[in-house]
Amino acid sequence: MITVVTRFAPSPTGRLHLGHAFSALTAFRFAEAHGGRFLLRIEDIDTGRCRAEFTDGIFEDLAWLGLAWETPVRRQSEHMADYAAALARLQALEVVYPCFCTRADIAAAATAPHGVQPLYPGTCRALDVETRARRMAEPHAWRIDVIRATALAGPLSWHDATQGEIAATPEAEGDVVLARKDAGTSYHLSVTVDDALQGVTDVVRGEDLFSATHVHRLLQALLGLPTPHYHHHALLMGPDGKRLAKRDRAETLAELRARGVSPQAIKHQLGFA
Repeated sequence: MITVVTRFAPSPTGRLHLGHAFSALTAFRFAEAHGGRFLLRIEDIDTGRCRAEFTDGIFEDLAWLGLAWETPVRRQSEHMADYAAALARLQALEVVYPCFCTRADIAAAATAPHGVQPLYPGTCRALDVETRARRMAEPHAWRIDVIRATALAGPLSWHDATQGEIAATPEAEGDVVLARKDAGTSYHLSVTVDDALQGVTDVVRGEDLFSATHVHRLLQALLGLPTPHYHHHALLMGPDGKRLAKRDRAETLAELRARGVSPQAIKHQLGFA
C-alpha cells in the first residue's frame, strides 16, 4: 500500500486568509481520511517579498485551526542546490535557454487580448550561439523551450480528481521562466522538485493553479520524476465575487481571531465542521 502524502505550501508574503484555511484543511483532511501524512512547506524563494514574521504567522494560524504537520518543515530558500541541480539537468537536455529580456521588453513585444496574460514571444529563443555567449555576463533568467521540450517528452497526461485524465498541453503556457534572474529558480521548477523529493502523492490546491499542472507534468517527464494525483478545489470568493487574495486585503485569520471568531466557527463556515 502506498501511503498518501499531501502538503500545504504557502508563500510567506502576508498573513493567511480564509482561502488558505480552506486549502490547508482540504489537504489535511484528505491525508487524515486516508491514514496518510500531511506536510507543510514554506515557499520562500521570493526573498524580496517573503518575511520571517509571515512564516511565524503561518505556523500560528495553522496550529490555531488545529492542524498538525511533520517537522522539519521544508523551506525552499534552504534548498537552492536542489533546484540548481534540476536546472542543470534541463540545460544538459538542451530544453532551456537564457533570457535577457526585461519586463518592458516583453510587454513591448508580446500581444494578447485584453485581460489575457500574454505569452513570452520567444525573443531570446531565437538568439544565435555567439550572441548568447557574449551576453551571458548580463543578468538573465532561464526559460523552457516548450516546443523542443514537448517533442522530447512525447504525449503526456495527468489525472485530476474532478476532471479525470487530462492531456498535458504545456505549449499553451508558452516558454515559462524556470529560473528567475533574482532567485535562480521559479515556482514551476521548485514545486515540481519539492513534491518529488518529499514523496507527495496527492497535490491538493486551488483551481487557479490548474493550468500550471501542464507545465509541472512536462518537467516531471523531463526530470524523470513521479507524477502525483491532483485535486484542484474551487476557490473561495469574497462579497465582490472575486477570489480571496492577499493583494486585495482579504480579512486574515489573525484578524478573525482578534475579533473573537473561533476555529470551530471557521471550520463550520468552510464546511469542515
